[in-house]
Amino acid sequence: MTDVQAPPRPKRKKNIMDLLVQFRWIVVIFVVLPLSFLYYFSIYVGDVRSECKSYKQRQKEHDENVKKVVKRLKDRNASKDGLVCTARKPWVAVGMRNVDYKRARHFEVDLSPFRNVLNIDTERMIAKVEPLVNMGQISRVTVPMNVSLAVVAELDDLTVGGLINGYGIEGSSHIYGLFSDTVVSYEVVLADGQVVRATKDNEYSDLFYAIPWSQGTLGLLVSAEIKLIPIKEYMKLTYKPVVGNLKEIAQAYIDSFSPKDGDQDNREKVPDFVETMVYTPTEAVCMTGRYASKEEAKKKGNVINNVGWWFKTWFYQHAQTALKKGEFVEYIPTREYYHRHTRCLYWEGKLILPFGDQWWFRFFFGWAMPPKVSLLKATQGEYIRNYYHENHVIQDMLVPLYKVGDALEWVNREMEVYPLWLCPHRLYRLPLKTMVYPEPGFELHKRQGDTKYAQMYTDVGVYYAPGPILRGEVFDGIEAVRKLESWLIENHGFQPQYAVSELTEKNFWRMFDGSLYENCRKKYRAIGTFMSVYYKSKKGKKTEKEVQDAEQETAEVETPEVDEPED
Repeated sequence: MTDVQAPPRPKRKKNIMDLLVQFRWIVVIFVVLPLSFLYYFSIYVGDVRSECKSYKQRQKEHDENVKKVVKRLKDRNASKDGLVCTARKPWVAVGMRNVDYKRARHFEVDLSPFRNVLNIDTERMIAKVEPLVNMGQISRVTVPMNVSLAVVAELDDLTVGGLINGYGIEGSSHIYGLFSDTVVSYEVVLADGQVVRATKDNEYSDLFYAIPWSQGTLGLLVSAEIKLIPIKEYMKLTYKPVVGNLKEIAQAYIDSFSPKDGDQDNREKVPDFVETMVYTPTEAVCMTGRYASKEEAKKKGNVINNVGWWFKTWFYQHAQTALKKGEFVEYIPTREYYHRHTRCLYWEGKLILPFGDQWWFRFFFGWAMPPKVSLLKATQGEYIRNYYHENHVIQDMLVPLYKVGDALEWVNREMEVYPLWLCPHRLYRLPLKTMVYPEPGFELHKRQGDTKYAQMYTDVGVYYAPGPILRGEVFDGIEAVRKLESWLIENHGFQPQYAVSELTEKNFWRMFDGSLYENCRKKYRAIGTFMSVYYKSKKGKKTEKEVQDAEQETAEVETPEVDEPED
């Protein structure tokens, strides 16, 4: 057992909301799943129709749609209309936030047509895509060409715009960084309707570095050029069980992708993909993957596992079998590997449909999975939504790699959530200090995983009902999130803002650096037109005073100087 034990808690009294949540699977089965299937099918048909058009035709339509966005912004009356945001309904977003800013007065701009792959340039190794292109759509186009985005977030529904303006990670992020680190250029419509192309070395380089994590509050993203990498048809995946305490699990995880000699850039020593799932305080499975050709995968004796078939065991449960049978290797078709967590939504599917992992359900109804997250949100109502905030955790903790053992012990002590997802990522030292940034002087310590130009961080994914809730004990979810945020601030960690946040404005800017962001807000006239990132992320309905103050805010404010990283 781990040395860190959660204190005993009193029993919790159940109420009508517990009953509604317990039997919510009825709504999911008879309402959400059928609607999800129809929705996915309609989107697929639209994507196929788009793919039948030439790149030239798609670009022409894109240019016309950009003109409509520009006209809409110029038609806005700043003295009468609210702050600008997209016309997408609050429940459509994949994130867990209530999107309460859309419940206040606002001025909508429709970006729904921007869901096309505009070009796949295999010579420049660049994909040009619109912001509503999702991961399932882009991988369906690129993988047959043996190229892929450098970072492909696991869930099909995650969009390019959300991964750029917010946060995106995958098992390749220990090589390429976060999703936004793989972007080559942004096409953005500014507050005054001007359309600009921002790159790291043109006149809009400050905007280029400020856009990630800004939640779309500097301008409207209408396209992005993203780095492509060459890939092979299969992923050779090694499952390695780990048994020990949380610190030992953490070290095994670090060792799975970080050479102890510090040779982090040696691709012979570093796998193409990495993730670890921690199932209990004493058990975990480390997975490392390398791209493999079709010829290698089909050699005699090799095991091919088509994890994408609807009837297959959910991936996290399949990986867990390594704890009984020991280390093993198999080959998974690359696109199926990319989206291995989609059908079961990591392990959240077990809470949504308690019997969803059973063989009979997978065989007869697995083709309808997963339920669309936006439809789950649309059918839950405010009371159930608040119930989940208080009794359920969906958070990501981005922490320095050398602190991952401390983070695991903290989660075990305060939340007791299992399984946990571990995924490493580089946090680059950039020419300008962005909202998220590595620890000052990290390169002097020469820690495992770090290089001179990037500090290795890790995502600790905390998604499930806490242990106390599962045991029928008292658990204060809101207070637990506040403690999580305080721990992150104290340990130079970051909380992705797709999740429900309890941060005050003061603590928000203690966690994130606002110097470059605020400078760009003023320089590109976003103040008084677009919401501030804290206003947009803040939990709870906006008061009329908050709305008025945000609308009347002008650029006549003192702007902090932009910090440059220390040499």
